[in-house]
Amino acid sequence: MKKSFDQVYQFKIALMYIKPSIWRRIQVPEDYSFWDLHVAIQDAMGWYDSHLHQFTITDPKTGMKAEIGIPDEDGFSEGILAGWKNPIASYFSSQNSKARYEYDFGDGWGHIITLEKILPRDENISYPICIDGKRACPPEDCGGFPGYEELLEIIKDPDHEEYEERMDWLGGEYDPEAFDPQNVNFDDPKQRLKFVLGG
Repeated sequence: MKKSFDQVYQFKIALMYIKPSIWRRIQVPEDYSFWDLHVAIQDAMGWYDSHLHQFTITDPKTGMKAEIGIPDEDGFSEGILAGWKNPIASYFSSQNSKARYEYDFGDGWGHIITLEKILPRDENISYPICIDGKRACPPEDCGGFPGYEELLEIIKDPDHEEYEERMDWLGGEYDPEAFDPQNVNFDDPKQRLKFVLGG
């Protein structure tokens, strides 16, 4: 049985360092954890959730930066708080509205997360929901934003020596301008967590 909630948090998620901007606007239940928010961001952006992630946000109780993600049992990520144990409502507010979200520490996809508003729940809407956004998500494992910029240059030129190889790697097509919020499907974060934790 789903927990009841009265409000929804509206976030804008924007990829860093890329112009024109690649961004999404989502609304999620107020009782979401950072793990739930992570899954919603992955699904809205179009990532595959095949790499590590981390939120960095000011803890309003201490004024210090908190790092929230997936703790490592071997101690390599000491100080990382478990996303599923930390509710977004304990950190985000109109006075503490921004966080950084990093996905894939190798490619280093940095996102700026902004809490835009807190709204009353609409009983006719099934949350989470993506209500807006621009441009396609970069392909996974393309080398971060420098690799993405290079990829775009190559696929714009059919005469480029790497054009066919890159298009084959992309599965034959890739439109960097394409995005439709109605095509976003959200996964169940609890099922995703069971898989990650081996449950």
